[in-house]
Amino acid sequence: MSAPVLRLARPDEAQKVVDFINANFDWRLPLVNREEYFNFYYKNGNVLQFALAEEEGVLAAVAGYIRSADTPGADIWVSVWVAAKGHNGVGLELMDALPALTGAQVVACNNIRPKTMAFYRFLGWHADRVGHFYRLAGLSEYRLARVTDPTVLPAGGDLALEPVEGPEALAALGMPDSPHTPRKDVWYMQRRYFAFPHLTYSVYAAKAGGRLLAYLVCRVVDSGQGKVLRIADFVGNTCLLPRLGKAIDRLLKESGAEYAECYCAGVDPSVMAAAGFCERKEGDGNILPNYLQPPLFENTEYYYFTSDPERFVLFKADGDQDRPNLPAD
Repeated sequence: MSAPVLRLARPDEAQKVVDFINANFDWRLPLVNREEYFNFYYKNGNVLQFALAEEEGVLAAVAGYIRSADTPGADIWVSVWVAAKGHNGVGLELMDALPALTGAQVVACNNIRPKTMAFYRFLGWHADRVGHFYRLAGLSEYRLARVTDPTVLPAGGDLALEPVEGPEALAALGMPDSPHTPRKDVWYMQRRYFAFPHLTYSVYAAKAGGRLLAYLVCRVVDSGQGKVLRIADFVGNTCLLPRLGKAIDRLLKESGAEYAECYCAGVDPSVMAAAGFCERKEGDGNILPNYLQPPLFENTEYYYFTSDPERFVLFKADGDQDRPNLPAD
């Protein structure tokens, strides 16, 4: 058999891709079967963001990806990766070819199955657990969190957080300098946090001397038994986080949430501690529910991979994560 053909999808192949995924994945995915999700994540103008592997003209594997910027060679998060039964090797070839096919310098994925980590390590990439950090509100009683250790770390810092009122205001501010990947731009920030279906985010800017230093993105989730302040993204040098500890604590208090939380990778736990956040490790007694409607009183672990861990950071809303768990049909 000849080598598989690896290529990017054409705009007119959307239904072909959806049909293949539905025929070969374990269940019907809302990401590809709900039109608003498919269009948001996998379409950009007339570009269909899927890479395909074909054997003898027959589709054998697909990989859907999400771009971090509207520029050539933008970094990408892999979202959907599906191979036909008996074609896992072709699927790996397709994954390995994504940097060359898309021009991306960094390929990553937020929320992979733990059992697939070996595949990415086989490709020479880095796979690991996503860190989980939290700051309790210092309440006398918690209804949502299950607290055995009530520690609240000191939070200081000299920077304030100013609300960014809309996409036009964000465009006027531009993007802060950042050493980290994936490299995000104004197009991504406007689209992800001001035009995402079903969810509303609060975007804040940190400045010093009139210069933009960072963006913090969060949202408040009400479980009916208590609120959570979720940090969805941070764009800027993560070494600035300790300078925002007091400002984040103010957001926590103003929100009425029981705790603030941040799922992230690539940020040293000592940096998060200096910002006032405790690290939740696997097996810890404190329970900070991830699924809130209705609340599921257990901790949730996430895993990720990146092709280049050197300057990589990941936050909860990266890739196709931080979205409502809606039915596929």
